[in-house]
Amino acid sequence: MPDSHVDATDAAILDLFAREPRIGVLEASRRLRIARGTVQARLDKLVARGVVTGWGPDIDPVALGYPVTAFVTLEITQSGHDALGGRLAEIPEVLEVHTITGSGDLLCRVVARSNTDLQRVIDQVVGTDGVVRSSTVIALATQVRHRVLPLLRSAADV
Repeated sequence: MPDSHVDATDAAILDLFAREPRIGVLEASRRLRIARGTVQARLDKLVARGVVTGWGPDIDPVALGYPVTAFVTLEITQSGHDALGGRLAEIPEVLEVHTITGSGDLLCRVVARSNTDLQRVIDQVVGTDGVVRSSTVIALATQVRHRVLPLLRSAADV
């Protein structure tokens, strides 16, 4: 298991970059009153340890014309979660696929342009080789967006 410890300095660096991703290492070092080399070294270590997984922009599906979000639970043949996950990844509207416990085998987060378009997306998902049955729920509103900073702060005991 990789080293998962983050300290208060790591948390401060990551918090700043999460709030202002275009800030740059030099400006971050100034604001945090930490040497530039320290900020860069810690960022490099956090990336190497897999704590930081990307620096790309967050993209809102709604702004791209996909205002409908749904969660699709799939029951599948037991011939391979990984292969089926790969096939589902070929559907652009499938944003996430997780192996789960409970009444289903996989949980997918999908988006669509409308409820009518959602039917097309579900048909593609259900038509994927290995899918036996599905159940879909449509998200009406998002109460808590995907977030990690509170977890980071907790892990750093900040």
